Amino acid sequence: MTARSTKAKALPRIVSAAEWKAAHDSLLAKEKAATRARDALAAERRRQPMVRIDKAYAFEGPDGRKTLRDLFEGRRQLILYHFMFGPSQKVGCDGCSMFVDQVGHLAHLHARDTAFALVSRAPIAKIEAYRRRMGWTIPWLSSFGSDFNHDFDVGPQSPRAGAPQDGEMFGLSVFLRDGDSVYRSYFTTHRGVEALGSVWTFLDLTPLGRQEAWEVSPAGWPQTAPYQWWRRHDEYK
Repeated sequence: MTARSTKAKALPRIVSAAEWKAAHDSLLAKEKAATRARDALAAERRRQPMVRIDKAYAFEGPDGRKTLRDLFEGRRQLILYHFMFGPSQKVGCDGCSMFVDQVGHLAHLHARDTAFALVSRAPIAKIEAYRRRMGWTIPWLSSFGSDFNHDFDVGPQSPRAGAPQDGEMFGLSVFLRDGDSVYRSYFTTHRGVEALGSVWTFLDLTPLGRQEAWEVSPAGWPQTAPYQWWRRHDEYK
């Protein structure tokens, strides 16, 4: 007998089908409770107060300079990912890259009047080269030379001794546009980001939510019947 075969295997207990069903039903009840709790949090998030953004920020994109309002692309909401990629770094953050790899087709967010964009401090030439390498089509802007990252608490921190980067932080901000006025409604970072990626988890962070009739939202919020707005990404008008 080899040494490999004598080692204890780290596996869950093996039980009968009846025992598995009982354990699964117990776990499922907890999962449903967690889902209801997440729905309640999303409803509270839709009522969270906002802060108006009065400062004019300029971003550099592949087709020229844009304002924060431009990033909405005419839509009411904007989800913006603060991607760790500083001016002195040769490539973007590996964790941020994993996050962006999980972002689905933006047509589904657009159908709910929501834009999505990435912002980093690296110059746009570095961003474009890395974006092409990764095969991404998500709008990605450079905030190089502006106060944007500092003002939104994701700018360079005091790096650890010998840290080979610009000391930036990552995170995700949500903005709402009302006419020409722009408001920041939400921000999350660290483990608050890692579970995101689907259209539903993103929309649950926004002031307008999924905009479906079952949601507990303030009076006057746009809402439609669930499921009926869903399309294949090439079927949206």
